[in-house]
Amino acid sequence: MSTTVVLAVGLDSSLLASQSAAWQSAGYFVRSTGSIREAIIQFRDGDFDLVLLGDSIPAASRERLTFLIRTFGSRIPVICVTDSPRDRDSFADATIPKEPVNLMRSIGELMAKER
Repeated sequence: MSTTVVLAVGLDSSLLASQSAAWQSAGYFVRSTGSIREAIIQFRDGDFDLVLLGDSIPAASRERLTFLIRTFGSRIPVICVTDSPRDRDSFADATIPKEPVNLMRSIGELMAKER
């Protein structure tokens, strides 16, 4: 089984830290950042399997970051985490409510499809 490397981006540092710890305990290797600029640098210099964009990032910034990831030629999944199951980001590969159990299950399902 290969390790999934996740770039987690969020502006709420305490939430990002707790979510990153949960993902790591589930077996993911997580690199997290609290800024869009740093996310771009880490993405450009890293080798990620998945990008998670937290709901603390404004929608326009999530869309811009997704656009930049695609301009690098990357097709890795970009998942937007949301407060509400009704919210959808059309530019993302998936929009998942931030409830921990569903979030973990959905990430696992998405990564299984990618492999």
